[in-house]
Amino acid sequence: MIEKQYIQTLVEEKLQGTGYELITLKISAQDDILIEVDKMDGVDVEFCGALNHYLVEQLDANGDLDYSLEVGSVSLTDPFKTKMQYEKHLNHDVEVLAGDGKKYRGVLVSVDETTFAIDTEVMVQVEGKKRKQKEIQTLTFAYDAVKYTKYDLKF
Repeated sequence: MIEKQYIQTLVEEKLQGTGYELITLKISAQDDILIEVDKMDGVDVEFCGALNHYLVEQLDANGDLDYSLEVGSVSLTDPFKTKMQYEKHLNHDVEVLAGDGKKYRGVLVSVDETTFAIDTEVMVQVEGKKRKQKEIQTLTFAYDAVKYTKYDLKF
């Protein structure tokens, strides 16, 4: 079985100084390897091909011949896993599933080391009015207090 730490070290060496970040590294019991990378200005398919080629060379030189390897970018619909992904989606629509099970949609407006914030529309009762009115409210979440945050893809 191929060791995850070995693959992670190879990938991080290749990513160093490129602006790319390792997002996902999974290795199944059958040595099916999945690597997902991301970058602030988008992922280049040629870079993924070069990373794949580099890993194949390293694994084959190490005597690991019975494996499958998939290198690619993170899907638009996958939940964010790193702070860089939050930063990449600043001022974009996102969907947040809070720890209490409530779902929020809004625009990602800020990101820091421990929290992020979205502007979302809420309906509030205004004194003297019969109907509720829309109001923009900023909600702040801790990264570890949400089940997921992902890009809110709209067509």
